[in-house]
Amino acid sequence: MAVIYLNWLLLATGLVYLSFTHRYALAGAWLVTLPLFLFAYIRYFPLMSRAMGYGKVDDTPADHLEPSAFQNESPALTVTLYTALGCPFCPIVERRLREMQTRMKFKIDKVDVTLRPDLLTSRGIRAVPVVEVDARRIEGNATTEQLSSLITGTVCHWQ
Repeated sequence: MAVIYLNWLLLATGLVYLSFTHRYALAGAWLVTLPLFLFAYIRYFPLMSRAMGYGKVDDTPADHLEPSAFQNESPALTVTLYTALGCPFCPIVERRLREMQTRMKFKIDKVDVTLRPDLLTSRGIRAVPVVEVDARRIEGNATTEQLSSLITGTVCHWQ
């Protein structure tokens, strides 16, 4: 979470500095360029992740898992996804959940914690994405298999 906040602090600090030094054209370019860079970073993160030391973020699509993994007896189940603006893993995990949602019966409650430090501390969230079902949770880049185990209640060591 600290890196995400630092990215936005860098944007604001750069704008303030360039404005006070009367470099308005450069401030305008900064205002456009940095968010575009962050967008490209998040969009193309799966392609760059190995070079950055994160390893592969590929996953087996939900369609390739056995149908027994997608049988959920509780159609009123709610899966809470905590995300933050600027997190490269959040769109990946959200896409996996959306794919799983087409085969399983659950509702996704997406909570953006970017500007909610009170929620972060009260829930004990130190990193995003966090996927939570009842009192069980997975933090970070969860695979479809891990998410399926969490949703069906067979998870034990990812809490």
